Amino acid sequence: MTREEIDRLQDAPKAHHVQLAILLMLATAGRIGAILELTWDRVDFKAGTVNLRTNETGPRKGRAVVPMNDGLRAALSQAEGASMTDYVIEWAGEPVQRLRTGFNKATKAAGLKGVTPHVLRHTAAVHMAAAGRPMERISQYLGHSSVDVTRRVYARFAPDHLREEAEVLDFTKRVRAVS
Repeated sequence: MTREEIDRLQDAPKAHHVQLAILLMLATAGRIGAILELTWDRVDFKAGTVNLRTNETGPRKGRAVVPMNDGLRAALSQAEGASMTDYVIEWAGEPVQRLRTGFNKATKAAGLKGVTPHVLRHTAAVHMAAAGRPMERISQYLGHSSVDVTRRVYARFAPDHLREEAEVLDFTKRVRAVS
């Protein structure tokens, strides 16, 4: 998603829990399951981190402990003050099990097609790559077990990806014979 599409999604009318889930998915690059399973005891305001893991290793799909940015911190602080359960994403005093209906309404209101919660994870990774962040760090942020997976999927979005190869093919530069 482009920045403009992200802005449209954030500006679209939606329930508060859907807005918070979208912000969490974008800011943590977390999968929807990790976001819906997130409990307040894994949001560390003092350390400024969000722990998407439910145990030391994951679960099966890799999850990370990521720093929270200022926008996420503000949203989480506000949500914590109004929380009624141990879960960060809740509705009417109950943890949210599925976000499909609210998410689909928000994407429709934003005029977006084909955007699923998983697209937000890819969007976060693409924006990090486009900003020139090292693949190793993006891999850690995504909770990938291998940087090779990250490189294979996201390297093409890095601004300098294939730059050296392009320079080799710059035939406008003339080689001058040394006399």
